[in-house]
Amino acid sequence: MNRLIQQAREAFHSGRTRDVEFRKKQLKALKRMYEENESVFCAALAKDLHKPKQESVLLELNLLKDDITHILARLDEWAKPEKIAANLVTMFDTPVIYHDPYGVVLIMGAWNYPLQLPLLPLSGAIAAGNCVIVKPSELSPATAQAIAELLPKYLDSDCYHVICGGIPETEELLKQRFDYIFYTGSPHVGKIVRDAANKYLTPTTLELGGKSPVYIDDTVNMDIAVRRILWGKCINLGQTCIAPDYILCSKEVQDKFVSKAKEVLKEWYTENPQKSPDLCRIVTDKHVNRLEEYLKDGTIAVGGEVNKEDKWISPTILVDVNPESKVMTEEIFGPIMPIVNVSSAYEAINFINK
Repeated sequence: MNRLIQQAREAFHSGRTRDVEFRKKQLKALKRMYEENESVFCAALAKDLHKPKQESVLLELNLLKDDITHILARLDEWAKPEKIAANLVTMFDTPVIYHDPYGVVLIMGAWNYPLQLPLLPLSGAIAAGNCVIVKPSELSPATAQAIAELLPKYLDSDCYHVICGGIPETEELLKQRFDYIFYTGSPHVGKIVRDAANKYLTPTTLELGGKSPVYIDDTVNMDIAVRRILWGKCINLGQTCIAPDYILCSKEVQDKFVSKAKEVLKEWYTENPQKSPDLCRIVTDKHVNRLEEYLKDGTIAVGGEVNKEDKWISPTILVDVNPESKVMTEEIFGPIMPIVNVSSAYEAINFINK
């Protein structure tokens, strides 16, 4: 680990990543990696999360390829020195901002989108002229292994490295000095990353989880609303940080939502969603157990089936939910949708903000 980080630092100090043409070459090679290994990545995602090919392509691979296309079209402009207007202090000078790279960047990805989350920041870090250490999540081992095997075949072997492993490797990585850290994951680990970064005053981006409420009133087109909300909740089987987390609505709207949701779920996934090829699985047994506990926090109006052997929890709607229960105070990160009754938008806003 220390050797790889030192190798990356020496490569950065050599100046090779400052060349914009070098950066373009690396980005084109990265895009080629996605194009030439789509089947490999899709197989890995299916093994880790039972992820359908459509989701793997649309929400992982295509997103990564489109991001590189966007960067390549604008990189020359972004990299140019930026002339700015003079002020009283600089009136006798020609002020210019140079967009210099940080140095050696650590990227720590999450397991729920195990290809996109570590590699999307990689494109930006390469474009900005940094050397990079990528740490994929150990909870999605097949995808992590695919990244570790393929990335060195396409990118400069001095500048870009992949380090796999679990908690011990992560702890050791965080003891090292980096010039920038990008972490995606839970608030708990985010605090650990922040504390490690504080030692060297390392600039850090933390993309963490939270609660994403939805308010529905009686003016909504219920068919459209249900389809959009359930799509957001069922993609990746709810394991998305911006998935709808809970619903606020009146009792009357709740009844209409539940009724329509039953229709839509049957239409999309048949009467036995577990057999549908279009739904993922929960990532680990630990997360299945965590989600199963949430089912006790309300009355099951839709779904509620659990199959631990298959790491399966069906798309579920809970009603009669206690606002102080765990399902309402913790990030759900699964296919469970609690509903809390409110009488107005004003009450919903106050609930969200308290």
